[in-house]
Amino acid sequence: MFRQIFFAGIIAGCLAGIVISVVQAFTTTPIILHAETFEGGGPAHDAALTPGHAPFMLAVMAADRAPEILLAHSDDAEEGAAWTPVDGLERTAYTVLANVILGVGLALLLVGCYALHGQPVDGRRGVLWGLAGFAVFTLAPSLGLPPEVPGLMAAEVSARQLWWAFAAGGAALGLWLMIFGKTRVMAAAGILAMALPHVVGAPHPAEIGGAVPAELAGHFAATSIAVSAVFWAMLGWFSGALYQRFGESAA
Repeated sequence: MFRQIFFAGIIAGCLAGIVISVVQAFTTTPIILHAETFEGGGPAHDAALTPGHAPFMLAVMAADRAPEILLAHSDDAEEGAAWTPVDGLERTAYTVLANVILGVGLALLLVGCYALHGQPVDGRRGVLWGLAGFAVFTLAPSLGLPPEVPGLMAAEVSARQLWWAFAAGGAALGLWLMIFGKTRVMAAAGILAMALPHVVGAPHPAEIGGAVPAELAGHFAATSIAVSAVFWAMLGWFSGALYQRFGESAA
């Protein structure tokens, strides 16, 4: 069973990470590069990637605020110079690598859920699980903290990290109670768990704004959420199909 979970997660994550990197190249990456020219005050800024911007590539795939948990925001660049990949092949390679690593981790999470659930899973059922992951890790947090391009004003990083975990955890618990709960009370508790983070409210800066035009920021938010849905659907299909295949082989 462990080998079934491990190999299904590894292969599914690699496939989804590579494919979504291609999708990003034509959707969110051009928006990020455009936004960086505003953040740097002019076209000269596009000569190198500002420290901390690489995580924004991950944001379009899964948990829109998850990259901030892994790495500090680009404001940390003011504290000193740091190595960053240069634009072009090097930056693309590191983006693909980050996508694959994140894809493998999330695919392992999905196949672990399949194993714990104990019911047969195929590609189509896997897509449903993937869309549930999208709702938990992208859609629910984005209601309070939508994806942001570099250059926008934002609240303190740790506060956003904490709220993101609160929103994702509430959505996961809520979905579990609503789907697997056996009573109406459990379903009602699930609705409350999903709503509570948004009742509390996400942290926001005292002033809203930044160097990036509002139209560009809105375009990025909408596009990144859509790309995230595609990523999770692919993760679900790949992981479900491979989980079924490896399970049949083991049997």
